[in-house]
Amino acid sequence: MASMNTGEPDEPAHSPDRPSGHGLRADAERNRDSILAAARRLYASEGLGVSMAAVAREAGVGKATLSRRFPTREDLITAVFADRMDAYVAAVATALADPDPWHGFTGYIYAVCAMQAADRGFADVLTMTFPTAKALEAHRTQAYSDFLKVIDRAKKTGHLRDDFTDRDLPILLMANAGVVAATGDAAPDTWRRLAGHMLRSYAAPDAPLPPLPDAPEPRALYRAMIRITRPAPATS
Repeated sequence: MASMNTGEPDEPAHSPDRPSGHGLRADAERNRDSILAAARRLYASEGLGVSMAAVAREAGVGKATLSRRFPTREDLITAVFADRMDAYVAAVATALADPDPWHGFTGYIYAVCAMQAADRGFADVLTMTFPTAKALEAHRTQAYSDFLKVIDRAKKTGHLRDDFTDRDLPILLMANAGVVAATGDAAPDTWRRLAGHMLRSYAAPDAPLPPLPDAPEPRALYRAMIRITRPAPATS
């Protein structure tokens, strides 16, 4: 099927000035890079609700080009967040390598919440599942398996409450994703306060409590509350 005319050629046909194979491969690679860069920008600022059509417009390519490079939304999301999922898995490995299991646990919680705060799209990725995105889900499964070990180590020190379970992590991440989306640039460090309160609630009575970050300034929090009431821009 022919693509819509967007003012930009999808992938140029053979030119007598250059070998067709090399030229088309270079054009295809540029288009792929443009699509990934555009998706990263939109997902980071607006979350995963951005449509594929909006990504194509941002990248300056036709819908057919986007579909050839990334046939499904899950394919695009997997490619965009591959490096972040690598970092997510690495954060669990860092926690397991910490000689102080409680410090490893608290450090991991802060690290993952920070990843969410840095990229709204990734905040969504960590609270959703993508059954057809095999590579992404494989990383999530590995991180989950290692996090169970982080929990076990921290409990053996007596510093992590016995009633903490692996289900508490997605609950925290869903809550943090909501805070990140709601506060945006108005009060961008609010997530730290949430993470601090939650870590204190996970601590056993004799555990060293992590410092509690400052609450956001009243004006900043008010701006965030005003921000929530504004309608989101259309992305379709």
